[in-house]
Amino acid sequence: MQNWIFDIRSRSFVLSTILFLILTALVYYDVTESFDQSVILFFSENVGNPTLDLMMQSVTESGEALWMLGFGILMLIIPKTRRVGITLMILIVISTLLTGYVKCGVDRDRPDFEYEAVQFPVPISKDTFALFCEGGSDASYPSGHAARSMIFAIILGYVLSERFPRGAYLMFLYPILISLSRLYVLEHYPMDVIGGTVIGIMLAGVMAKRTKLYKIFDKSKT
Repeated sequence: MQNWIFDIRSRSFVLSTILFLILTALVYYDVTESFDQSVILFFSENVGNPTLDLMMQSVTESGEALWMLGFGILMLIIPKTRRVGITLMILIVISTLLTGYVKCGVDRDRPDFEYEAVQFPVPISKDTFALFCEGGSDASYPSGHAARSMIFAIILGYVLSERFPRGAYLMFLYPILISLSRLYVLEHYPMDVIGGTVIGIMLAGVMAKRTKLYKIFDKSKT
């Protein structure tokens, strides 16, 4: 997991930035429209299982910014995980705003399918916020949920990597489930969650380096 934290001038950051720009261009010029529509059509035709509906809606709500900020605050309160909490809170705010402004620029409509499933007790959240930008939360690309969940996987996976070097990779099941849930509840297209995932990788790697997250390992040895 050590190579998941990198500097802004590193090859990892440059390559992930180029990848995101390519994905954004493909979406903006509708190159992936046929693929996206066919995948979301499949999901729209296969909802309606009460257990799966509620499970997917619960998973997708766990990626909402306020819940994640609450977790970050909890980490901040605990002295041993304070650096983790600071890193997470900064990343949640930045990723939510960044994805919101990119949505304003790309201005892609969300899937136009009726979600005919068992309704969750609370409304399904959109996932982003952008100041002075109308329609930011109603646009589709990229997914803020996917970005935040990947951030969680990288940061928490990194924290656990020294004690659980193999088990830490299980953290990546979370962004996979979040991304699938966003498709299932018909809030996003496949390219939306892929783009959000790349943003999460870019931000998590750089910010963890800036906050010197690696120092948590030094403290554990003293």
